[in-house]
Amino acid sequence: MAVYSSGKILFDSAKTETVPFEGLISEGSCIRIEFSTDESKTAPGFNIRFEAFERGHCYEPYIQNGNFTTTDPTYSMGTVVEFSCDPGHSLEQGPAIIECINMKDPYWNDTEPLCRAMCGGELSTPAGVILSPNWPDLYTEGEDCIWRIHVGDDRRIFLDIQLLNLSNNDILTIYDGDEITSKILGQFVGSSGPQKLYSSSPDLSIQFHSDPAGMIFGKGQGFILNYIEVSRNDSCSDLPEIQNGWKTTSHTDLVRGAKITYQCDPGYDIVGSETLTCQWDLSWSSDPPFCEKIMYCTDPGEVEHSSRLISDPVLLVGTTIQYTCNTGFVLEGSSLLTCYSRETGTPIWTSRIPHCVSEESLACDNPGLPENGYQILYKRLYLPGESLKFVCYEGFELMGEVEIECILGQPSQWSGPLPICKATQDRFEHALQVAEAAAETSLEGGNMALAIFIPVVIISVLLGGAYIYITRCRYYSSLRLPLMYSHPYSQITVETEFDNPIYETGETREYEVSI
Repeated sequence: MAVYSSGKILFDSAKTETVPFEGLISEGSCIRIEFSTDESKTAPGFNIRFEAFERGHCYEPYIQNGNFTTTDPTYSMGTVVEFSCDPGHSLEQGPAIIECINMKDPYWNDTEPLCRAMCGGELSTPAGVILSPNWPDLYTEGEDCIWRIHVGDDRRIFLDIQLLNLSNNDILTIYDGDEITSKILGQFVGSSGPQKLYSSSPDLSIQFHSDPAGMIFGKGQGFILNYIEVSRNDSCSDLPEIQNGWKTTSHTDLVRGAKITYQCDPGYDIVGSETLTCQWDLSWSSDPPFCEKIMYCTDPGEVEHSSRLISDPVLLVGTTIQYTCNTGFVLEGSSLLTCYSRETGTPIWTSRIPHCVSEESLACDNPGLPENGYQILYKRLYLPGESLKFVCYEGFELMGEVEIECILGQPSQWSGPLPICKATQDRFEHALQVAEAAAETSLEGGNMALAIFIPVVIISVLLGGAYIYITRCRYYSSLRLPLMYSHPYSQITVETEFDNPIYETGETREYEVSI
């Protein structure tokens, strides 16, 4: 494998087998890696990590199985970085602190260290982790490691074996004391499930031996052991009461597996774990909780066919929620809810959650027209909150509400009854005057009729009498001249002189004409 930068060889494995521990830095923004294999040999392979960084700065450090802190995240000149390893690992092959130096072309004054799981060691912290050598990589063959743990003199050690995966030729032994000649608490080969062990004293020794012929018989994944100092008693310590709450225990004695459950008074919320368990190491599973006064409301929820606007997503006391119905729907209830606190109990909303109902289901029907009146802006349906005005015709006065409103309900109703249009006093007096004038006109007409009627009666009587007289005359005439025929001129009623010479005979004749 060869590495090139700007046409220059930075590393060539054919010429040197040693990979630079501090890594390689390119001279430009490009780097080229060439890899070719030999047909006659096989090898495990390679693992390369690369990183780009800005000119005038140091590159970002890297440490496996550990972490670091820095004084400048841009890693400019003068930046200081301090390294630390994960539990069960220790620093080696480098210092714990490095610094970015050289203003012209910054670089670290030393290489990053390594964090490795060591083979054996002295441990005195109250809690810790023991890993198989070279973890998380496989341990090597022929390892012979001893770890000695020492805690407080009035304490003892709880050992929790979380992972144990060895070959059948590797062995892990746990001793109850600071020497490998002490009483054996447990001895393990091959693979095993989790194990929990207690020492009788503040000292514990762990020995691991791997088969020198591991390359032949194989190796296991390794092991992970956690330890913590615990009390010498066989029960957990009692836990205190909490303010604004109380506790209950599952057992009279706080033995392993016993539980303590905490609860809070109304209006308070528990913060922390509600239930604590006495563990095998005689410690509680967590710290006791405490009761905090509730200063928020629970979410009232969404309203169908609406949208809402929340002033504070946490719903603390004082938060408001404004509901707005979609088009075609009417809000039934309060549109604004406010979270308020009570002296006792949890905070609540000022009103219940509203509902959005269809407009037609809550509309008021048109109440109709008042007699002698009419409506302004006539409609068949009126939504809650809408108003309807009435007006009377001229000469009539409106009695009742000029304007009524549709009041929301189930069903919705008008705020008042239909008004009445009553004739005004002026109209009544006018009607009276018209009646009087009609009466006077009728009287005058009667007098005139009487003046006309009397002459007509008189004339009718005279004509009637004349008719009767003539009729009688004709009757008597018919008695005297029964053989006479009617003359064509018999209907003439007055005497007439005829000048016709045909009838002039020198005689004068008299004719009787009846009428």
